[in-house]
Amino acid sequence: MTTSPAAPARVLPRQMLNKVPEVTVWFWIIKILCTTVGESFADYVNETLGFGLLPTAMLFTVVFVVVLAAQMRLRAYVPAVYWLTVVVVSVTGTLYTDILTDRLGVPLWISSTVFAALLAAVFGAWYLRERTLSIHSIVTTPREAWYWLAVLVTFALGTATGDWTLQLTGWAPGKSVLLPLTLIAVIAAVWRYGANPVLAFWLAYILTRPLGANIGDWLASPSDEQGLGLGTLGTSLVFLGAILAAVVYLSMSRADVIVEGAATAAERSRTPVRERVSLAVLAAAAVATFGLLSWANAQPHSDALAAEEGAAPSCSDGGSPDIAAFPAGDVASFRSISQDTRDLVASGDQTGAASRATDLETAWDDAESRLVAKDCVTWTYVDHEIDAVLTAVRSSSPDQQQESGALDDLLGTLG
Repeated sequence: MTTSPAAPARVLPRQMLNKVPEVTVWFWIIKILCTTVGESFADYVNETLGFGLLPTAMLFTVVFVVVLAAQMRLRAYVPAVYWLTVVVVSVTGTLYTDILTDRLGVPLWISSTVFAALLAAVFGAWYLRERTLSIHSIVTTPREAWYWLAVLVTFALGTATGDWTLQLTGWAPGKSVLLPLTLIAVIAAVWRYGANPVLAFWLAYILTRPLGANIGDWLASPSDEQGLGLGTLGTSLVFLGAILAAVVYLSMSRADVIVEGAATAAERSRTPVRERVSLAVLAAAAVATFGLLSWANAQPHSDALAAEEGAAPSCSDGGSPDIAAFPAGDVASFRSISQDTRDLVASGDQTGAASRATDLETAWDDAESRLVAKDCVTWTYVDHEIDAVLTAVRSSSPDQQQESGALDDLLGTLG
């Protein structure tokens, strides 16, 4: 009886956290580029092209399944396929969080908690099954499957925590880049000192998502929102070009292929004492981050996410709003939902009010194209009033008087 030869092991790009510095630089630079283009391109398809959040999520889920199947069939590391998978999974994980927040009205602190628990469960099951979480050990199909599942959840978690940070602080896009960038620098420093490389890798992996997304928002946002004004399409094209150039270079030079047995100063310096010191430094960084966010949240500020979502078309004709310009059926629907929200606020049902406010947002967004065509001035006026309602109802510390005032203003406009 003959025995068929064993299938070649699957090999993913070995991470730089305990390998040569050149590989470290390449891995993280391309990872951030992929995250940035994923955020910008998703916004372009969803908002600029008008696909809508749910259709965009369905589209990228299908693309993710196809691309991941291609990646899983490979018996060796192919830069183009691997990094395409990272781009697609970054978009998909982001969209799942956006659906929870924008469509289902789940508060960001709940999304962050749920995804953190889910990631812990994935890591726990992965470790119990394989006895390691190191990506250097990903040489079998099951381990690669665990790896991509963990990556998907890290993107969803990074999206939730990043958006929650913006909601808590009201920071502008450029300023918001500094926090994840600083934390990644701290992680890199303790890795060099002798931190556990697996822990350092996954912490940095989570943080690259808010960093890349914030960079994308900074580049795409208009100047009046303290951005550079490239737009989502311009930002996507710039970063797609950078990713393409990097992948072509890596495919030709193989600069990201690790020479087995190569040890770095970081590997040689690892000791139990240094790992414990590094863990204490990371814990101190977490406490300091919590303190910073708590302080920022206590300062007067507007919701950066609401401000971003509330960008309205520019109407140059001026004039006063005229709600009669809109179809009566649409106005009646908006009025009914707004009144339901007002009643829920009055009864103290904050969860129900937030859910109903999401219904209002969905109905308003779905009607945007035809209402803007009817009367851009009126659309802009009502859009700002709806933004005020959403900001008040979704506040981390809702004020019933402020919520009621915003809803009363909207109901007065709707007639």
